[in-house]
Amino acid sequence: MGVQIIADSACDLPMELIEQHHLEVLPLLVIMKGKEYRDDIDIEPEEMYTYMKQGGSVKTAQVPYSTFDEKFRQLINKPDEYIYIAFSSELSGTYQTAQVVINELKEDFKEVNIEAIDSKSASIGYGLIVLKALELAKAGSSKQEIIEKIHFYIKHIEHIFTVGDIDYLYRGGRVSKTTAFVASVLNVKPILDMQEGKLIPIGKVRGRKKALQKMVAMVGERGDRLQEQVVAINHANDIEAALKVKGMLQEAYGIKEFIINQVGCVIGSHSGPGTLSIFFFNRI
Repeated sequence: MGVQIIADSACDLPMELIEQHHLEVLPLLVIMKGKEYRDDIDIEPEEMYTYMKQGGSVKTAQVPYSTFDEKFRQLINKPDEYIYIAFSSELSGTYQTAQVVINELKEDFKEVNIEAIDSKSASIGYGLIVLKALELAKAGSSKQEIIEKIHFYIKHIEHIFTVGDIDYLYRGGRVSKTTAFVASVLNVKPILDMQEGKLIPIGKVRGRKKALQKMVAMVGERGDRLQEQVVAINHANDIEAALKVKGMLQEAYGIKEFIINQVGCVIGSHSGPGTLSIFFFNRI
């Protein structure tokens, strides 16, 4: 008997890592052009970003109740134990729906071997927590040991990001119309963080170059033993900027291991093309 980890598509992990770890990833939904798509199955980020640049509107929806119910029922009589790590409950109802399904299953079955945890994180910040859990499970840690470490990493994960066009944050209700207008006129780039699952503005600078420099500096201020970590960089249709930031981080802090990936549809639909994020731990 072992412990298996389940995640959802908001973790933005590269497909090669998902396949390497045999990770089960449940898709959130992307609504575009009047159609509903399963994230990372029926639609790829490049298609969505092209549509957004043309002025198209994209919405997202949580992992459906039916998906959780079907999947979790399949796991009830299996010998393994399962931990579902969910996209932040402050940004999606996915965690709450998973918990509803688990509670209902407990009414029908004597033993339910599934536990849901709110990552309070997004994108590869969430993904790094999932990877830590996978490593612990592979090493033979118990379910309770893994849960305790997941909560430790949730507490210490850092998300630092900026966007290419603040108007996308305005459309998603993350900033006011006035803030978006002033930022656009003055070429002000916001720098944001995630605290207790919520997006929090932590700075603003004039121009994208200065924004990236500020973000790299903040990694040094907040990071713990960066040379011993895997640092993740996520970009929305801007691999050139991601590679530039990787070089800056290597030069400044000697970081050796990176994950670089495209921002997925769920996160990217709200932050827009040009988003650039850095994820790391402030304690390891």
